[in-house]
Amino acid sequence: MAKLALSDEILMAVDKPSRYIGHEINMVEKDPASVDVRFAMCFPDVYEIGMSYLGIQILYDMFNRREDTWCERVYSPWPDLDHVMREQHIPLFALESQSPVRDFDFLGITIQYEMCYTNILQILDLSGIPMLSRDRVKGDTIVIGGGPCTYNPEPIADFFDIFYIGEGEEEYDALLELYKKYKHTEMSRREFLILASGIPGMYVPSLYEVTYNEDGTIASVTPEDPRVPTSVRKVVVTDFEKAPYPMAPVVPYLRATQDRVVLEVMRGCIRGCRFCQAGMIYRPTRQKPVDLVKSYVGTMLKNTGYDEISISSLSTSDYEGLPELMDFLVDRIEKDHIQVSLPSLRVDAFSLDVMKKVQDIHKVSLTFAPEAGSQRLRDVINKGLTEEVILDGVTQAFTGGWNKVKLYFMMGLPTETKEDVEGIPELCEKISEVYFDTVPKEERVGSLSITASASYFVPKPFTPFQWAPMMPRATYLEHAGYAKDHFRRMRNIKRMKFAYHDEDISLIEGIYARGDRRLSALILEVYRRGGIFDAWTEFFRMDRYTEALEALGIDQEFYLTRERSLDEILPWDHIDCGISKTFLKREWERAKQETVTSNCRERCSGCGAASFTEGPCPAMS
Repeated sequence: MAKLALSDEILMAVDKPSRYIGHEINMVEKDPASVDVRFAMCFPDVYEIGMSYLGIQILYDMFNRREDTWCERVYSPWPDLDHVMREQHIPLFALESQSPVRDFDFLGITIQYEMCYTNILQILDLSGIPMLSRDRVKGDTIVIGGGPCTYNPEPIADFFDIFYIGEGEEEYDALLELYKKYKHTEMSRREFLILASGIPGMYVPSLYEVTYNEDGTIASVTPEDPRVPTSVRKVVVTDFEKAPYPMAPVVPYLRATQDRVVLEVMRGCIRGCRFCQAGMIYRPTRQKPVDLVKSYVGTMLKNTGYDEISISSLSTSDYEGLPELMDFLVDRIEKDHIQVSLPSLRVDAFSLDVMKKVQDIHKVSLTFAPEAGSQRLRDVINKGLTEEVILDGVTQAFTGGWNKVKLYFMMGLPTETKEDVEGIPELCEKISEVYFDTVPKEERVGSLSITASASYFVPKPFTPFQWAPMMPRATYLEHAGYAKDHFRRMRNIKRMKFAYHDEDISLIEGIYARGDRRLSALILEVYRRGGIFDAWTEFFRMDRYTEALEALGIDQEFYLTRERSLDEILPWDHIDCGISKTFLKREWERAKQETVTSNCRERCSGCGAASFTEGPCPAMS
């Protein structure tokens, strides 16, 4: 058992010390002397959040199957421990061996959310790894990033040696083999990075020169070496059935955000919502055979001790094996007394029937995501959900015994007007009327509760809205206040609650989401001013960003509120996610025309994702 990096005195003084001690169930231990590559897998947020991320569990299992590699885990220390580590000069360490991260060959950081960018610098700083990639030399840890934010890696380009674009199961073996040659020869760090850039999916930002026009837009992105590709195409798992999957995931000591067995049944989404980055970048849709998923259940429950299972995908209702899988799981519920969590379900007759079998309907809210209040705006965003379908769904739900409904909306969507905002409380009112019209008074158990929340829409790369302006802060607040006032006029307002998200965090997210590599200076400046855990409202301070933007002379409106022209070179244009720009432009124009595009199973829209597969797109099969 490795000696703990933190003393008992420190552990007793910080919040939740079990975040830092390792030795959880299914943790992998190896002899450092027996491996050639040591890989620290990092989630730049607190332990409970990071332990809930399936991607790290998959890569942790995959790396540790290699005899020559030991993959360990590291998370962001909570601010109380961060202070102690700086004061006492304790280097950041990995959980398994408690060894300093700076002693590892690789630091792999998964980047799920733009507001974790300052935590990336926290990780590097506490580790003693030079924060800027240009300051690293041979012998320093290779810093590699992965995850959805790497589809526009430019704002954090200065801090990373490599970005892995795509799904991690495919090309890491090739990178590790190349690294071993680099490690045991006189190969220079630059030569290693040039050769690494030749591996599919590997983007090395330091090997590209970016020039700018006088108006601040990008003039060119050019490789500095002829061996470096002009664009980097994402890598995709084409044989999803044979992809590695952890049968014995690490079980945390304390309750994580997702503290259960996770069954990934599908990747990608057929729906084509124009606001959704995940629905675009994870195409094409691929499904696991239902018999394979069923075979996971017993083994994973036994190896973890969990009594709850969650089904994971972007749109679980679109998994074609769901009816058979649910019959199987309902049988396990009765035999083994387990629970099943079902996120991402459309509310239809089948889904409601399933939920009645697996949930306590008097305690669990039913969740809808209309996203927009009016049908016009739902057509703009291609939500594929009509008011008739929504009201029919809640009718069935209320008849089935539900009386709590949660509704998720966005405000600030392209073309949004006050009339669209009015639709949010009006839809809630119609839902309340359905309840009182459907459920006889003598059959009502408890009281009706309708909770509506609205987030501030942030346009993202590789979506049809990547060219759209972000709604100005003042307009967003005006619309939010208008919605709140309109709620007060509803007849059943006592049954309703409405809340909208903090605008400042969304504004910074918007700057980063479509930013260029000049923003690395902003992240560094905010970090130097004390910014960490900016994804947490209790730690986020807008004044840090306002002061840093002013000090650096950065015009935030350049990144936020201007509409990009269709011929502008976007910061991420040299990244190829497999979705054609022609398709995205066409969808942007269709959005302006309020025209709906069919989902992938109804009609192929020619997005380009079929190029990753042999034969027809899996969504059409």
